Amino acid sequence: MDLEVIQSGNNVSFMLTTMQCLQQYPHRPFISHSVLSARIFLFWFVFLFLIPYFALCDEGVKMKMNVVLPSQADGWKISGQPSEHNPKTVFKYMNGAAELYLAYNMKQLTVARYERHGYPTITAEVFNMGSSEDAYGVFSFERDDPEAGIGQGSEFGGGLLRFWKGHTFVSIYGDSPGADIEAATLNLGRQIAASIVQSGKPPEIISLLPDEHTPFLKKKILFTRSHILMNQRFFVAQKNVLELAKDVEAVLCRYEAGKDKIHFLLVKYPSQIKAESAFLSFKNSYMPEARQKNSVKTENNKWTVAEKYKGYIMIVFDSPDEVLALKLIRNTNEILQREGV
Repeated sequence: MDLEVIQSGNNVSFMLTTMQCLQQYPHRPFISHSVLSARIFLFWFVFLFLIPYFALCDEGVKMKMNVVLPSQADGWKISGQPSEHNPKTVFKYMNGAAELYLAYNMKQLTVARYERHGYPTITAEVFNMGSSEDAYGVFSFERDDPEAGIGQGSEFGGGLLRFWKGHTFVSIYGDSPGADIEAATLNLGRQIAASIVQSGKPPEIISLLPDEHTPFLKKKILFTRSHILMNQRFFVAQKNVLELAKDVEAVLCRYEAGKDKIHFLLVKYPSQIKAESAFLSFKNSYMPEARQKNSVKTENNKWTVAEKYKGYIMIVFDSPDEVLALKLIRNTNEILQREGV
């Protein structure tokens, strides 16, 4: 039996064979081939497989999601072994906030803490979201601070750094503010982002938003699959009248027309049948007085217009006039037809 092991960290490779060991110890004839082979196998089994989920080295902590947690940044050093949380155990770490990440199909959370004597602790939370769409989605849920130039999209404010890259969403923050700790937080973020080799794409549905004639606020885009999360950004209805689900993609954005703020919702369903069902559900619940029409003037004296195209639903909320709402719908229809969806 040949056992070949390559230790890439130190660029050391070697091979052990049963015959070589027997030749090295000729004065121990009582060790049989089978016994020695078993001992060699047991040694390498322990060495290779009974190690922790992470391997701590000088460069940092390599995680299964191909992200490296740095060993240090600006004097802050990683403390102990990072903790892991899956969708079933994440509530023990962040009770009350886990629903946000689970709504975006979170696969794994790894948490590392960095300490420096006499300074507050820095916490790095690295989420494997399973897809770049959901990594972007978590990032899009809260966007209020300036861009930090890290990853594929980021923001930094109040000591909190948030960014996404590929399938990964990262949140890094210190226990209290300060120039040194904020510099270290940004440094950690840059190192983690640099270790993520594979990038990803934002949800394609965002590219279908009309932007040529009525530009929307890029920071006010929300990608979601949950009516609960959507209601936190813009309340539609207590019930899931749009029948959002994990196989449904919704993007909510905000346009500004003078002093007016118009919300535009584009939803993609896995089939035309599901889109038709959701469209009827929305009209019956949200705008029953519209009857055969797809537009209605609401109690706040503004307009809501809805339309369905194949597997998509388009809705304009709070438009100051019906013409502008219909224009947004028409522009989106043109984009959908041009893209051949």
